[in-house]
Amino acid sequence: MKHSRRRYLHLAIAAALACALPPAASALDYPTRPVRIIVPVAAGGGADIVARLIGQWLSERFGQQFIVENRPGGGTNIGTEMVARSAADGYTLLLVNLTHAINASLYEKLSYNFVRDIAPVAGIIGVSNVVEVHPSVPAKTIPEFIAYAKANPGKINMGSAGNGSSSHMAGELFKMMTGVNLVHVPYRGQGPALTDLLGGQLQVIFATTPGTTEYVRIGKLNALGVTTAARADALPEVPPIADFVPGYEASQWYGVGAPKATPAEIVDKLNQEINAALVDSKMKTRLSDVGGTVLPGAPSGFGKLIADEVEKWAKVVKFAGVKAD
Repeated sequence: MKHSRRRYLHLAIAAALACALPPAASALDYPTRPVRIIVPVAAGGGADIVARLIGQWLSERFGQQFIVENRPGGGTNIGTEMVARSAADGYTLLLVNLTHAINASLYEKLSYNFVRDIAPVAGIIGVSNVVEVHPSVPAKTIPEFIAYAKANPGKINMGSAGNGSSSHMAGELFKMMTGVNLVHVPYRGQGPALTDLLGGQLQVIFATTPGTTEYVRIGKLNALGVTTAARADALPEVPPIADFVPGYEASQWYGVGAPKATPAEIVDKLNQEINAALVDSKMKTRLSDVGGTVLPGAPSGFGKLIADEVEKWAKVVKFAGVKAD
């Protein structure tokens, strides 16, 4: 009887060990089935474009479909919560951007903690915003605009794509660092704000470069400065704001995240292939067309970027007294 019980225990342990082996093997063989990339905003914007470019690249490299799935709503929170609660097996990924870092302090009550629940996989690109003003504004440079704004406190309307958007927070950081008083006017997206800027109802916007630079080229808007520390490829003649406001920097950025406990082997495989895309000449050109500068590096480097951005924008959110809609 004792021998039978001992044999039963040995068989049970062996079975348990056997069950533990397939996940390790699947991590090495990953992916063996289609992978979803959740984009927590509507189709058609910068995040969606970047996700589809990377998804196509990963599909070709891995021989499995990386399917982009848009889950908009809640200021990116609906799609992000979905990924945070998904199985940590590498088959549900998240297109991460600046909004996630801002939302960490913008929303007082979230059902997830972005830094805790989403593991950094790889950065993709950083995208500059650009200060664009209506031609009626008598300023051709950032110093001239600061002087004009200080001479007209509360009289300059600053449009944005909405509360907590990159265009809004770039403007709030500018206000914080220069002491100017601009009146924030939030819109439901950059398109409507741009329409009112062109019409003269707004005087300034800190717009993302894709979709706006053509208005600068044809003279309908004046570009005063870009929000990145270096000049933007899309507008090489426009100087960085930091040339006149030392330390100013406000980049939109995109990358890939995964549920926190995703195996390191899977994270590393994804990171390696995404980094390969960032040095491929054709892919770099396509990403450059979006207005982006590539952000290669290890998962830890992307994680540091996220942590630094969460800390930075928490200060701006507090300064501006911004509350989520």
